[in-house]
Amino acid sequence: MSIFARAPYKSEVSNFIDDLKAERPTLEAEQRAGRALLWDRSIDRDAQAAWRKARVPQQPYVYYQVQRQER
Repeated sequence: MSIFARAPYKSEVSNFIDDLKAERPTLEAEQRAGRALLWDRSIDRDAQAAWRKARVPQQPYVYYQVQRQER
């Protein structure tokens, strides 16, 4: 018997996922709905531009307080 005639290897994780999908056929739809709640959103370009404009640049070393010289 040739080594190529054997069944392809399937890991325990792949078996677990296949079993889970068989038990819960709506799993992929639930995952898509959950992703849509957090990630699939349109971007408000005006709000993003205002946020970038209002951002204060961070100092190179944040824990060191720079003493301002008074004139």
